[in-house]
Amino acid sequence: MRVTEKGQVTIPKPIRDRLDIEPGSEVDFVVSDEGVMLVKVGDGKPGFDDFEAWAASVQGTWDLDGMTPDEYFEWLRGPRDDLDRR
Repeated sequence: MRVTEKGQVTIPKPIRDRLDIEPGSEVDFVVSDEGVMLVKVGDGKPGFDDFEAWAASVQGTWDLDGMTPDEYFEWLRGPRDDLDRR
Protein backbone atom coordinates (compact mmCIF):
# COMPACT_ATOMS: atom_id res chain seq x y z
CA MET A 1 0.00 0.00 0.00
CA ARG A 2 1.06 3.58 -0.47
CA VAL A 3 0.98 6.52 1.88
CA THR A 4 -0.98 9.52 0.57
CA GLU A 5 0.27 13.10 0.66
CA LYS A 6 -1.72 13.53 3.89
CA GLY A 7 0.09 10.55 5.47
CA GLN A 8 -2.94 8.27 5.20
CA VAL A 9 -3.06 4.58 4.29
CA THR A 10 -5.98 2.31 3.52
CA ILE A 11 -6.25 -0.75 5.77
CA PRO A 12 -7.06 -3.72 3.50
CA LYS A 13 -10.55 -5.17 4.01
CA PRO A 14 -9.34 -8.65 5.13
CA ILE A 15 -7.36 -7.00 7.93
CA ARG A 16 -10.26 -4.71 8.88
CA ASP A 17 -12.56 -7.73 9.00
CA ARG A 18 -10.11 -9.82 11.03
CA LEU A 19 -9.58 -7.06 13.61
CA ASP A 20 -13.21 -5.90 13.50
CA ILE A 21 -12.12 -2.39 12.53
CA GLU A 22 -15.07 -0.22 11.55
CA PRO A 23 -15.46 3.51 10.89
CA GLY A 24 -14.71 5.25 14.17
CA SER A 25 -12.54 2.41 15.53
CA GLU A 26 -9.34 3.51 17.20
CA VAL A 27 -6.02 2.05 16.08
CA ASP A 28 -2.44 2.65 17.10
CA PHE A 29 0.91 2.08 15.44
CA VAL A 30 3.46 0.23 17.58
CA VAL A 31 7.09 0.67 16.54
CA SER A 32 9.62 -2.12 17.14
CA ASP A 33 13.04 -3.05 15.77
CA GLU A 34 11.29 -5.28 13.21
CA GLY A 35 8.99 -2.55 11.87
CA VAL A 36 5.59 -1.10 12.69
CA MET A 37 2.43 -2.95 13.74
CA LEU A 38 -1.16 -1.77 13.51
CA VAL A 39 -3.04 -2.47 16.75
CA LYS A 40 -6.73 -1.96 17.39
CA VAL A 41 -7.40 -0.19 20.69
CA GLY A 42 -10.58 0.55 22.58
CA ASP A 43 -12.41 -2.63 21.57
CA GLY A 44 -15.00 -2.25 24.32
CA LYS A 45 -13.49 -4.91 26.57
CA PRO A 46 -12.74 -3.82 30.11
CA GLY A 47 -9.18 -2.61 30.40
CA PHE A 48 -7.04 -0.18 32.30
CA ASP A 49 -9.42 2.66 31.38
CA ASP A 50 -12.18 0.84 33.28
CA PHE A 51 -10.32 -0.87 36.13
CA GLU A 52 -13.39 -1.61 38.27
CA ALA A 53 -15.12 -3.48 35.41
CA TRP A 54 -11.93 -5.41 34.68
CA ALA A 55 -11.47 -6.31 38.36
CA ALA A 56 -15.05 -7.55 38.57
CA SER A 57 -14.60 -9.61 35.40
CA VAL A 58 -11.57 -11.49 36.81
CA GLN A 59 -12.78 -11.78 40.40
CA GLY A 60 -12.36 -15.33 41.68
CA THR A 61 -10.17 -16.47 38.79
CA TRP A 62 -6.85 -16.39 40.66
CA ASP A 63 -6.29 -19.76 42.35
CA LEU A 64 -3.58 -19.50 45.00
CA ASP A 65 -3.87 -23.19 45.85
CA GLY A 66 -4.67 -22.35 49.47
CA MET A 67 -1.83 -19.85 49.92
CA THR A 68 -2.34 -16.40 51.35
CA PRO A 69 -1.35 -13.55 49.00
CA ASP A 70 1.81 -12.98 51.08
CA GLU A 71 2.73 -16.67 50.86
CA TYR A 72 2.10 -16.63 47.11
CA PHE A 73 4.30 -13.58 46.53
CA GLU A 74 7.08 -15.13 48.61
CA TRP A 75 6.77 -18.34 46.57
CA LEU A 76 6.77 -16.31 43.34
CA ARG A 77 9.77 -14.11 44.00
CA GLY A 78 11.53 -16.00 46.78
CA PRO A 79 12.03 -14.95 50.37
CA ARG A 80 12.78 -11.28 50.95
CA ASP A 81 16.31 -10.75 52.18
CA ASP A 82 15.78 -7.08 52.94
CA LEU A 83 13.74 -7.77 56.09
CA ASP A 84 15.18 -8.47 59.52
CA ARG A 85 13.89 -11.96 60.41
CA ARG A 86 14.73 -12.11 64.13
